Amino acid sequence: MGRIKNNKNRRKEPNDIVNEDIHFKEVLVIGPQGEQLGRMSRREALEKAYDLELDLLCVAPNAETPVCKILDYGKYRFEAQKKEREAKKNQHVTEVKALRVSPVIDQGDFDTKVKKAREWLQDGQKVRIDMKFRGRMITRQEVGREVIRNFSEQISDVADMTKAPNLEGNTMSVTFSPKKGK
Repeated sequence: MGRIKNNKNRRKEPNDIVNEDIHFKEVLVIGPQGEQLGRMSRREALEKAYDLELDLLCVAPNAETPVCKILDYGKYRFEAQKKEREAKKNQHVTEVKALRVSPVIDQGDFDTKVKKAREWLQDGQKVRIDMKFRGRMITRQEVGREVIRNFSEQISDVADMTKAPNLEGNTMSVTFSPKKGK
């Protein structure tokens, strides 16, 4: 009977159950090439893994009979981290850029805001327009809605309205996203 080595110095993920951390009486063992070695006691499985100078990883702890695989845990972790890095690299985060306008905005300021929104939309970012009503302006919401309607007409060739104008408190917001295929 071989001596079971202790791999306490090996780093492991918190969710992984490896070697001495496996506390099931009986496990279903899968060999290093994916072949089924059958059911065996925990101690037998560990000895088999250590004889091959590999580790025993519990891949399905919630199964009726827990499933463990004999593999090189260091290589397994390296491959998993590599996949995570690739997934993170290929991930595209859509940022929502916010512009604040007033219901009584001047034409020059309006044109500047439209130009900036167009740039962001052409870069593939979403744009949110926030219009804050101050004081008695809240009673003239139709003026604000007209400004937002003009804004959406100006950028209609590059953007679709994802969220219609709605009033929350004293702020009216509308969200635009880039048109598909642009």
